[in-house]
Amino acid sequence: MTDRQQLSEVRARIDEVDRQVLALVSERGRLAQDVARIKREHGEQGDFYRPEREQEVLRRIQSLNEGPLSDEVVARLFREIMSACLALQQPLKVGFLGPEGTFTQAAAFKQFGHDVQLQPLATIDSIFREVEAGDMNYGVVPVENSTEGVVNHTLDCFLTSPLQVVGEVELRIQQNLASRESDLAAVQRVYSHHQGLAQCRAWLDQHLPGIERVTVDSTAEAARIAATEAGSAAVAGDAAITLYQLTTLAEGIEDIHGNTTRFLVIGRQSPPPTGDDKTSLVVSRADRPGGLVNLLQPLARHDINMTRLDARPSRQGVWEYAFFIDLLGHADDEHVRAALAEMSEEASLFRVLGSYPRAAR
Repeated sequence: MTDRQQLSEVRARIDEVDRQVLALVSERGRLAQDVARIKREHGEQGDFYRPEREQEVLRRIQSLNEGPLSDEVVARLFREIMSACLALQQPLKVGFLGPEGTFTQAAAFKQFGHDVQLQPLATIDSIFREVEAGDMNYGVVPVENSTEGVVNHTLDCFLTSPLQVVGEVELRIQQNLASRESDLAAVQRVYSHHQGLAQCRAWLDQHLPGIERVTVDSTAEAARIAATEAGSAAVAGDAAITLYQLTTLAEGIEDIHGNTTRFLVIGRQSPPPTGDDKTSLVVSRADRPGGLVNLLQPLARHDINMTRLDARPSRQGVWEYAFFIDLLGHADDEHVRAALAEMSEEASLFRVLGSYPRAAR
């Protein structure tokens, strides 16, 4: 058999597999419509997004994966299939920290797929307000970066908002230097979000010493300015660079590779347990000696892993602080429920912000 004949045979098999894949995806879409019909017949009128169910599907698919596609690629393919099927039931409206081209938009796509109605919003506060008002089903907000720490504005919004955390997204952040200029020597100033500039400080010091650095509201806004202003460059991600048709002068300029930002998905009701969950709390210690120690001891007694502890002014008095805590487990898990009950007895302020599936990696 000649090479041409072998290629022809393989391509014929690919065509047949594609036909089968299309048939199966179409069948999955019809089943999704059946799910929506059954739910409506039983009086369910809210959105049909179920983060715990999606995480269950993704984990099962990854456990079944035998290659050659990686688990990450397989998860991305199935995320888009689920997104398209959910849109057949009821399109979701999701607010994110805009403008278009930000890393928050990329996180929203990673969590919900591309068949959602994404709405860029100007501030973190406005995302909370839109979801609280019901104009958005969900919102996506940044909460912490692995090198630059927490996003205080997001934590502060939780102090007054009734919304719950319903999911989390971890996004690998690659920063690039881009410009309408084609030569690094032509760059006279660099724009970016303050965290973008901080994440690339050493690279900028080495390659663009003495060049003016200007802080703007987002990396996407930086890219927009660089596209219109001669001699300017932006520290931004691929999406913003593509959106504003910039030339990439240097890739991966972040000082710490593996730099990751964690985002929270906010909604009105946390999902049920999946067996691999996180719980977020905000608490204040009782005003007495050993208050913080006593507050945290139930976690140790019940063998619960605390993954994050941050302090913010509580707005209840001068030098009074609220502590934001993440722990492994769901608030409905028996040992977590027991620990939270003990913590609430030691706290002057105690609120569960939500339990949700751990981020798919």
